[in-house]
Amino acid sequence: MYELQVENMSCGHCVAAVTQAVQAVDGAAKVEVDLATQHVRVDSVAALDAVRTAIADAGYPVIAASGTAR
Repeated sequence: MYELQVENMSCGHCVAAVTQAVQAVDGAAKVEVDLATQHVRVDSVAALDAVRTAIADAGYPVIAASGTAR
């Protein structure tokens, strides 16, 4: 499970974009986005760097990340 602090998320479109970005790396990943705290929880077998890069490439800066793959 990864915990990421992600900036610039403010709406349902942002949630969908972040979720789709992660699932492009791991189609079976489970993604939970908390807009109020700007936190994203990801349950994935993909490497943290791959998840972090996918989110950043979607236009959402990742300012902190931690955790291990499933």
